[in-house]
Amino acid sequence: MATMHDVAALAGVSITTVSHVINETRSVAPATRQRVLDAIDATGYTGNAIARSLVTGGTKSLGVAMPVMANPYFAELIHAIESEASASGYTVVLGDTLDEAETSRVTVRTLHARRVDGVLLTPSPGDSDALEALARAGIPTVLVDRISHKTKLDQVGPENIQSTSALVSHLAGLGHQRIGFISGADWITANEERTLGYRLGLGRAGLRFDSSLVASGGASAESATLALRRLLAMDPRPTAVVTGNCTMTAGVIKEARAHGLRIGVDLAVVGHDETEWSELVDPPLTTMAHPVEDIGRRAVQLLVSRIKDPERAPEICHLAPVLVHRQSCGCHP
Repeated sequence: MATMHDVAALAGVSITTVSHVINETRSVAPATRQRVLDAIDATGYTGNAIARSLVTGGTKSLGVAMPVMANPYFAELIHAIESEASASGYTVVLGDTLDEAETSRVTVRTLHARRVDGVLLTPSPGDSDALEALARAGIPTVLVDRISHKTKLDQVGPENIQSTSALVSHLAGLGHQRIGFISGADWITANEERTLGYRLGLGRAGLRFDSSLVASGGASAESATLALRRLLAMDPRPTAVVTGNCTMTAGVIKEARAHGLRIGVDLAVVGHDETEWSELVDPPLTTMAHPVEDIGRRAVQLLVSRIKDPERAPEICHLAPVLVHRQSCGCHP
């Protein structure tokens, strides 16, 4: 197997110079750099991914920056991304953003240093710096799950307005007139869209919008418990609740039971996201199941297309969720 010493000998330079070319730790004269690249090619030196990238122009790797631990939804999404990336001949380099802007910036810098060919990013709050860094570096980027209307990038995520309206319409069809909404984090575009869908569903059912029936769940179980607690203190209280994600749904169920309420009887609960425990709780949850696998596959396809054709027009893809009807809404099996 060829070594860095073999590359240096063939190129007529020192090992240090080869290292500087590979790692870009110091400026090297263009002619000298080219001799090193030619030597890497001739010897077949593949000591690391960076060396291969200098020869081939790419590492055949895709960076993924997402809040891996924030929501089980993202674990399923990453699995779909890895599967499609592998089928396209790419490996995945994963970075957990923790849903924090600073961690997201560090993750993006790390992925750039790894010379990934492109990045799949789920934006975190205040993530404009990370997006600007990717743009400055000219790294092909696709936003996944959280779509932003403030940037011209390829994006893919769930459709949120009509799907939330459908959840509200279903509850209204069951006779509920006071339907609460546990919304997500204010900075997420999807939350704005789901709030609009909530209002649309009320309008379609002939129900008046009451802002006091909307409580922020902050996209977390803890915040959702406090949100439901506030709604249950109302007189009259809501008889049904729509949640913005599965994490908040868990908080809502916990708080409802703490008040001695029976889900599907005393309080109907429906929400976004289908998880492995959705049908295991009692009663099983009625959910709006996002096409997670399709979102992951489409995100990789968009990124690979962007890598191959950097000048093509950006695409925004909204993929429709599917209503999974169970008993937490109050319907019989």
